[in-house]
Amino acid sequence: MEWTREQRYTKLDQMSEENYQSLLDATAQSKWRQHYHIQPPTGLLNDPNGFVFHEGQYHLFYQWFPLGPVHGIKYWYHLTSTDLVTFNELGPAILPDTLWDSHGAYSGSGIVVNNEVKLMYTGNHRTQDWQRVPYQLVATLKGNQVSKQPVIEGPEAGYTEHFRDPKVWYEQGMYYAVIGAQRDNMTGTIVVYQSPDFQHWTFTGELATDYEDFGYMWECPDYFELDGQDIVLFCPQGIEPAGDAFNNIYQSGYLMGHLDKENFNFSHDHFIELDNGFDFYAPQTTLGPQGERILIGWMGLPDTDYPTDNENWAHCLTLPRVLSVENHKLMQRPLPALTQLRGTVETAEGYAMKHNVKLHPYEGDCYELIVDVLENESTEFYIELRVSKKESTRLIYNQADKCFTLDLFDSGKLGQSLKSYTRSVILEADLKKMQIFVDESSIEIFLNDGEKVMTSRIFPGEDARGIRTSTESGQVYFRFTKYDLKERPHG
Repeated sequence: MEWTREQRYTKLDQMSEENYQSLLDATAQSKWRQHYHIQPPTGLLNDPNGFVFHEGQYHLFYQWFPLGPVHGIKYWYHLTSTDLVTFNELGPAILPDTLWDSHGAYSGSGIVVNNEVKLMYTGNHRTQDWQRVPYQLVATLKGNQVSKQPVIEGPEAGYTEHFRDPKVWYEQGMYYAVIGAQRDNMTGTIVVYQSPDFQHWTFTGELATDYEDFGYMWECPDYFELDGQDIVLFCPQGIEPAGDAFNNIYQSGYLMGHLDKENFNFSHDHFIELDNGFDFYAPQTTLGPQGERILIGWMGLPDTDYPTDNENWAHCLTLPRVLSVENHKLMQRPLPALTQLRGTVETAEGYAMKHNVKLHPYEGDCYELIVDVLENESTEFYIELRVSKKESTRLIYNQADKCFTLDLFDSGKLGQSLKSYTRSVILEADLKKMQIFVDESSIEIFLNDGEKVMTSRIFPGEDARGIRTSTESGQVYFRFTKYDLKERPHG
């Protein structure tokens, strides 16, 4: 179905309750609905927004187009949680209902100011001749209602209309915001604003990096200090693949170093992808109650298609990850509270070897699998998940190259926009541990205790439930611990 502009900019209140309920009912029947990931009730989910902890609970929003699996007029859908495991779904909180966000509430972030949750986001306004005017708005959250006002109108001189996604923080008596931007010469960058009161904002200039010509637009910037390092996350668009790197339509990664906040010069290492899978974008972080830095990303990408498009919904959010810096590497580990989802546990250990394909006795489609590699004398080994007679999602590890590959060629139905069926990553040390979360239509793989992560949507058939192992040559001794995961409670 080709969506017209009019259809994409139809608001939720312009649809009858009966028609909207039919969309909800159709989505609920999808065989690929997730069990424990955040997903939209219907329509399209994208960027996580407004992620903040306040007075004992997290607030988390995501961009939402309710009427179909396409990018149309965006709302912010609101969830709250005390632990990021169980969520209360409060529904749309920021609506496209003013001049400043008349054509969609784009991405932004949250912060606590004077004991109130404040949200700063980009409002998308279109003129009669369809010219975009971006506004940066400040909204105050009270319950599930917001009051909002614009604080920055349009882009600064020297930048195009692509000027969005403010991420805010407070430091030494001053509020700061970084915004993703496109220069007039069609290169991407990050610009900086500051404010003494969160209402009056002054343009400071660009965040100066070594990447002056690195894609045509930088989206969803984030800044934080972690374990003595300054870290900037952003999503550059227009990066060409380089070997195993940058093999998605758009990328998401980070720079680590030292940020001079007097002039916003950033001395940093090279750009590193945050996730080496197929479906990860627009991550946002916040501080938890113990000072831990927590990240949630969009399990999807712009300009992609998925089999669920035919069922009137698309995309979900990743599981929350706790970040740390160890040996000058950004580590990502599953939030410890996710163990609350664990149900029945099964364990097994033994050898996998050439010409001895082992079909493990347990199966399932929604589980956490911990794989310990206790001995490895193979040249290459294979772990296959969601296995049926015709389908499997293959995990491949080459011992000599320390190369781990995720192969989706036989995973089931795939989107037509995939550039490749495989993505690979080189590990610094031998592979010793995998922690894998498999849901009805996704897989998240944490390698070597969070050194690398690979996230992807998969769409296998209902009979694809098995697990098997084998090697190219030699043998491997595995220990498997598998937890059935309970469906995430909805409130």
